[in-house]
Amino acid sequence: MTGTLPATFVKGFHNEELVHRMEYRKLGGTNLRVSKIALGGATLSALFDKKFDEEEGIRTVQEAIKSGINYIDTAPFYGQGQSEQVLGKALMDVPREAYYIATKVGRYELEPDRMFDFTAAKTRESVKKSLGLLGLDYVDVLQVHDVDAAPSLDLVLKETIPVLEEFVKAGKARFIGITGYDVDVLKECAERAKGRVNIVLSYARYTLLDNTLLRHMKAFRELNVGVICAAAHALGLLTNAGPQAWHPGSPELQQVGRQAAEICKQRGVELGKLAMYYSTQLEGAATFLIGIPNRRLLQVNLDAVLNGLNSAEQEVLQYLRENVFKQSYSWGSTLSTVRDFK
Repeated sequence: MTGTLPATFVKGFHNEELVHRMEYRKLGGTNLRVSKIALGGATLSALFDKKFDEEEGIRTVQEAIKSGINYIDTAPFYGQGQSEQVLGKALMDVPREAYYIATKVGRYELEPDRMFDFTAAKTRESVKKSLGLLGLDYVDVLQVHDVDAAPSLDLVLKETIPVLEEFVKAGKARFIGITGYDVDVLKECAERAKGRVNIVLSYARYTLLDNTLLRHMKAFRELNVGVICAAAHALGLLTNAGPQAWHPGSPELQQVGRQAAEICKQRGVELGKLAMYYSTQLEGAATFLIGIPNRRLLQVNLDAVLNGLNSAEQEVLQYLRENVFKQSYSWGSTLSTVRDFK
C-alpha cells in the first residue's frame, strides 16, 4: 500500500515524496511495516568486490533511507565485520527511528573450517560484537545465518535460538529470524521453532532462474512468519556484468545468464533491472532484499520498484522468459558456496 507514511518516517530527514511513493508491507506477525525494497549489507564490504568504495557505500546507505528504504540487513560474515562497521558509520547521521536493521549469527570467517559456528557461546559473543560495530543499543532482528549449513537443526534450536531469545528478553533485539538457501530446511526450522521464529529470509529462490520459494509460501503464511525474498540477481548472475568467478552455478546455468545478458546488452536494457522487477512480483513476500553498493545502482533498483518497466523492457523480459529462462535452476545448497571469495 502506497501513500501512507510508515512509522519510520522522520519529517525533515526523509524525501517525503519518495516515501509516499514507496510501498510498505507488514512483515509477518511482527509490528514492522517494511519498504518493498530492502538494503542488503553484503555489498557494503569487500566480500564480493575488493575495490569497494567505503565512502560511496556510506552515502548510498544514507540516500537509500532518505528515499524510503527502511529495512537494512547485514551480518558479521560480510567482510568479517566490515559491513557492520560501514553501517555503523553511515547510521551515525541517521535518526534511529528512521530504519529497521537486522544482523545475523552463525557464519563468520572465509576459511571453510572456521566459517560456521552455531554454539551458544559464539552466538552470545557475536551479538555483542555486532552491536558494538553498529554503534547501536539494539537491533530490530537477529537471524541465524544459513541454517541449512548447520550440523543439525537440533543445534540451532537448542543453542543458537535460545541465546537470541535472551537478547530479545534483554531488549537488545525485537524479533528472531532464520536465513538460508534450502527452502525445505527453512520450512522445517520454522515449523519446529513455531512461535519462536518471526521471519524467514530466502535468497535466490524466487528469480528469473528459480521459483522454488513458491513451494512453501503457504506454509510460511500459516505459521505467521514474515518472508524476506533476497538476491533477485542470483548473486550477480542476472546482471549485464555477469557473476564473479566464485559463483556456485553450473557451467550450464552460467551460460544461461550470459545468454540473457547478451540479449539485454544488444537491446540496450539492464538485465539486473528486469530481474529485480520480476522478483518483486512475488505475492506474499514483505520485502525484497538487494545488495546496493553505490548510488547509481540504488537509482536503478528504486526505478524498477517505483516506476516498473517501460514497454521496451517489458518486451525483453517477456522474450527472456519464453526463450531463455525455460526451466528452474539451482546450485544445490549453501554449502556449495563455501569457498574463499578471491
